[in-house]
Amino acid sequence: MSSLLHRRAFLGGLGFGLGATAFSRLLAASPARPHFTPKAKSVIFVHLVGAPSQLDLYDYKPALQKLDRQPAPLSFFEGKRFSFLRGHPKLLGTPYEFKQRGQSGAWMSELLPNLAGVADDLTFIRSMHTKEFNHAPAQLLFHTGQNRPGYPGLGSWADYGLGSENQDLPSYVVFMTGNSPGAGSNLWGSGFLPSVHQGVEFRSTGEPVLFLDNPSGVDAARRRRVLDGVTALNQEKHGELKDPEILTKISQYEMAFRMQSSVPGLMDLKSEPESVRKLYGEGDFARQCLYARRLVESGVRFVELFNADWDSHANQDRRLRAGCKTVDQALAGLIRDLKQRGLLDQTLVVCAGEFGRTPMLQGNESAAGCGRDHHKDAFTIWMAGGGLKPGVQYGATDETGYNIAENPVEVRDVHATLFHQLGINHEKLTFRYQGLDQRLTGVEPTRIIKEIIA
Repeated sequence: MSSLLHRRAFLGGLGFGLGATAFSRLLAASPARPHFTPKAKSVIFVHLVGAPSQLDLYDYKPALQKLDRQPAPLSFFEGKRFSFLRGHPKLLGTPYEFKQRGQSGAWMSELLPNLAGVADDLTFIRSMHTKEFNHAPAQLLFHTGQNRPGYPGLGSWADYGLGSENQDLPSYVVFMTGNSPGAGSNLWGSGFLPSVHQGVEFRSTGEPVLFLDNPSGVDAARRRRVLDGVTALNQEKHGELKDPEILTKISQYEMAFRMQSSVPGLMDLKSEPESVRKLYGEGDFARQCLYARRLVESGVRFVELFNADWDSHANQDRRLRAGCKTVDQALAGLIRDLKQRGLLDQTLVVCAGEFGRTPMLQGNESAAGCGRDHHKDAFTIWMAGGGLKPGVQYGATDETGYNIAENPVEVRDVHATLFHQLGINHEKLTFRYQGLDQRLTGVEPTRIIKEIIA
């Protein structure tokens, strides 16, 4: 069992009998030590909910262009399972112009002109594979390592293993634009870990964190007195029951009190130069990317941005253009801003959908009406910074983008690599649950993708 677990159990055991202030300081102790020297301090994970088409954004296939609207080979669909694709589908090329970008020569679509400008800072994995072809199970697998609810998400594991570098902010922050993912809050929940490690949802407009403000007529001093009284009662109850969730309640109440002072200033973008705000562009997602930079700059360990509505079984052109318009400038601005501040080397940025899209056509054959079904066997993600080799394109798919041709990468390999960059040995970060030492990457063979590490 991980020594980190022993450390947290030790802290929990000391809780009863301490004064509220002393106890809150103990719960907000300095971060746990990593297993080895990390190359990254923080992660910004961008999840494009619904899964954009890699064949129309990143994975250019000239052979598929020549086969556009021709019947797909039988091997593409006979005996295979898809979410909605039926009958004998036709192949679908991309209607978008692709060019090789930067010194790295990465093929990228015309839909991503701003990201194309930072192509040499990106690390592409073009040979991703997942076991799930429906949204909610695939989202769960990509976040928790399992295809069913009840398991901690990536950010929760990172918080459990390393803690926060800022006592006044949560270690794990979540933003969302568009509809909630199919798997919902299970993606940023703590699962069987103490709930103190779950993600805290922030908003880019209005009150940054719901229910954080004091009620009318209640000032900070009165709030402090009430909190001290509640903490004393909770400590007494913990002495009777030894329930770790009582400690979580105390910790969360104390964090909320500290956030009342720290969050408003952090979320006020007026202090940012106009040139920086313009770098990210307009809209909720752009603001969230800028907030993400400010949060990791302030010591937050894991920030996740969920951006929805990338599911494109039909009318793909409309959805892709709208989605890319939303994220392209903001993500490129995030990379540039982190880099110019010297933060990109210590911040690992990940951008991924839960799976890919088929090279077969779904919907009607018109340019406006066609789309693609879910595809689990081959897709693309990209990462940047955090001690990775920039400008690398790892792995490849076959000439139509249907199967992986070289260097297949499983979701758990990405998890292991991400944690390695944070200084965590994924095999040693465990939590005892149901008689087993549980870990994010499970028991299947898992490898760190050393070829992309600088």
